[in-house]
Amino acid sequence: MFDLQSYLEYNQNKINNILDVCLDNSLNQNRIVQAMKYSLMAGGKRLRPILCIASAEAIGPVPNAVLTAACALEMIHTYSLIHDDLPSMDNDDLRRGKPTCHNKFDEATAILAGDALLTLAFQLLSSISETNTISADKYLEVIYSVSRAAGYNGMIEGQMRDIASEGLSMSLEELESMHRLKTGCLIEASVITGALLSGGNVTQIDHLKTYANNIGLAFQITDDLLDILGDSVIIGKKTGADQLRKKNTYPSLLGIEESKKLSEIFIQNALQALNIFDKKSDPLRYIAEYIMNREK
Repeated sequence: MFDLQSYLEYNQNKINNILDVCLDNSLNQNRIVQAMKYSLMAGGKRLRPILCIASAEAIGPVPNAVLTAACALEMIHTYSLIHDDLPSMDNDDLRRGKPTCHNKFDEATAILAGDALLTLAFQLLSSISETNTISADKYLEVIYSVSRAAGYNGMIEGQMRDIASEGLSMSLEELESMHRLKTGCLIEASVITGALLSGGNVTQIDHLKTYANNIGLAFQITDDLLDILGDSVIIGKKTGADQLRKKNTYPSLLGIEESKKLSEIFIQNALQALNIFDKKSDPLRYIAEYIMNREK
């Protein structure tokens, strides 16, 4: 039987080691590097880089470029968390059970640390060199996909909608559209990056996109539910923040039980999209279930 916990821990350790080396190799271990490393190495599920790796495994042999790209994706995710936590955004005091970057350092340093991680991510993506097995066009396709997902057509637009809708009522369709951008885009880019670098064909990538879109929405529903039902000690941040800020969430719109049912539908859709793949895609299947049932 597939051991998801061992799989996650193995890949988390692999990713953490590479991330650690990336910042330890900096010639200048100054305040900004300290802030970058503080947030990047503060823990976390490493879900996006692991999805990148698992997607590559579903296609075939995993080139070293996948690990580099996976770490770049985690840097982008961490940058977004640093900025989301800022006083001008969600004004959170804790992240992963530790003081947020702007509390540990200061607001200006946190802004610059986020900017630096985003920039370093694309430095990493553009430094991949395995020209014997992967074409330059494929790398450009990955960079385009990731930059679109992280930019104003994706994650940033989703965050903007989230801020603008506080205190207002959204329809289910509007809520889903917002979270496809805010949460789903980078998850999709993570899955697609692994598939592209492992040589996935159009059909495989289309099915993986469907998988990613559905787990992205299920992930957000679970986040919304954890803000109500979760243990703040396990989650690593205060619960109840969504309600205080009058944010639009699945539970506020549908209720807790209907939100859980919708999450199950998304996960079933995701699993169905993997039907064209063999057992090499089992990590993706188990990760889908984990996303719905996680406690943090």
